[in-house]
Amino acid sequence: MLTQPAIEKLCAMRLRGMAEAFREQQEKADYQQLSFEERLGMLIDRQWYWRENRALDRRLRTGRLQGPCCVEDINYRAARGLDRQLVRSLTQESVWVREHQNLFLIGPTGIGKTWLGRAFAQKACRDGYTALFYKAVELSRDLATARVDGSQRKLLSQLSKVDVLVIDDWAMTPMSETERRDCLEICDRRYQVRSTLLTSQLPVNKWHGQIGDPTVADSILDRLVHNAHRFELEGESIRKELQKRKGKEV
Repeated sequence: MLTQPAIEKLCAMRLRGMAEAFREQQEKADYQQLSFEERLGMLIDRQWYWRENRALDRRLRTGRLQGPCCVEDINYRAARGLDRQLVRSLTQESVWVREHQNLFLIGPTGIGKTWLGRAFAQKACRDGYTALFYKAVELSRDLATARVDGSQRKLLSQLSKVDVLVIDDWAMTPMSETERRDCLEICDRRYQVRSTLLTSQLPVNKWHGQIGDPTVADSILDRLVHNAHRFELEGESIRKELQKRKGKEV
C-alpha cells in the first residue's frame, strides 16, 4: 500500500493520530528496525493519546477553563492557610468529584480563590469529568436571558448535568426571588449526584442572609453545605504581592 493513499484513508476514518504516526514511521529509518507488532502498537497508542487530548481540549473549551491554572502549580509558600495534604487527597483522580462532594474556597479578594477554583476544575477535566466555570453575575445574567428567550429549561439542564459547576464570587450581593428559585432548582438537581465549587469573599455563615428568604435559604444551604470541604483562606493579597515584585523588578 502506498504511503499517501494510506494516510488519506486513515484521515477519512478520523484516525488522524494514527495517520501522523504512520507518516513519521515511513520518514524515519529507525522505525524500520522494529517488528510489525511494535509499530502497530505505537500507531494505536498515538491514536489513543490523540483522541484523549482532543477530548480534553474540548472539555476545557466548553467549560471555559482554558488557561494556565493547574493544581501542580499551586503556590503553597504563600501564607494563606491552604492545606497541602487536603488538596492532594481531593485531587487524586479528582476523588471529590467521583464522590459528588462540594468545595468552598473562602477568603478575601486577591488571595487566589478564582485561580484555585479553575485549577480544581481543570484537574477534574484531565481526569475525564466535565466542568463549567461561571462568574456569579454572569450566571444570573444568562439565566435571566434564558427566561426571556425561552431557553431556560435547556440552560438549567446543562447546569444540572455538568460534573463540576464552578460559581465564582458567590453570594456577593443579595439574591432576588427569581435568582433564589433558580439557585434552589440547580442545587436540588445536583444534590448528591454532581459536584459544585463555590468561591466567595463572605464566610458560610453570611450566605443565609444573602440568599434572603429563610425557608429557601435553608433548602439551598442544606444541599450545598452537606458533604462539602471548606478552604478558609486568609492573609495578604497575592495579587498585590505580585504587583509589588513586578514593580521592584522594573
